[in-house]
Amino acid sequence: MTVNEITERFAEHRPRLRAVAYRMLGSLAEADDAVQEAWLRCSRANADDVEHMAGWLTTIVARVCLNMLRTRASRREEPLDAHVPDPVVGDDPEQRAVLADSVGLALLVVLDTLSPAERLAFVLHDMFGVPFDDIAPMIDKSPTAARQLASRARRRVRSAPVPDPDLAQQHAVVDAFFAAARDGDFDALVAVLHPDVVVRSDGGVARAGLTSVVRGAETVAAQVRAGGSKYLPFVNRTLVNGVPGAVVNAAGRGLAVMAFTVTNGVIVAIDVLYDPDRLATLPLESV
Repeated sequence: MTVNEITERFAEHRPRLRAVAYRMLGSLAEADDAVQEAWLRCSRANADDVEHMAGWLTTIVARVCLNMLRTRASRREEPLDAHVPDPVVGDDPEQRAVLADSVGLALLVVLDTLSPAERLAFVLHDMFGVPFDDIAPMIDKSPTAARQLASRARRRVRSAPVPDPDLAQQHAVVDAFFAAARDGDFDALVAVLHPDVVVRSDGGVARAGLTSVVRGAETVAAQVRAGGSKYLPFVNRTLVNGVPGAVVNAAGRGLAVMAFTVTNGVIVAIDVLYDPDRLATLPLESV
């Protein structure tokens, strides 16, 4: 197979490979880096005997992601529950291709708590249907051990809240949240929040003081009433990872991206990215 032929086949499968990498890494920039590294490996490989191009390419990008996860795990210092993965903002065709199905930030937060091998086994098998016989060699395990890793990950993933199926109803709940915030109505805020709601805020290195995890409806409502209303004039509603969200734009730059997880008619999680370095890489100007 010539380089031009590999290039054409790789381009054909690139959306799927980027989707795999995003779920593996929770970072759009790292996903793009992983896909690029996979392309470099493919371009140097002999693909003449490859029968299933999609599987071969998926294996390559998965191995690249696994190495990146292991490197990340060895140097990670920030608390995992305070880390907000990269949001996918908007609903254009490219964003839909990355998500493919609903992969909310709340789910990605749980995936971040898995070991690299657990994450690979779960993402490849449960999200992309890769057989355990193919997954096992990537992590130097038997198929049975790979299955056990995926099962262990699956139990953890069940703790991630599942958004209500009706997007319009989700929007209505978030609309009520912003209306209550605008009016400074504490009771109305508490009414749309789950009693154990969690707000994860990630300010990165530049805004480390904004990194926090806040839990409980009354605590969150009090914080929103005390200071959240000052951002309301700059809030632009949009979809974030397929669920209701908002971008806070002021003075021509993005200050924050928010995603709301609505389950059983109340907000169970709010994920907020404040990190200016990561926000600068997102297409926020048109939101």
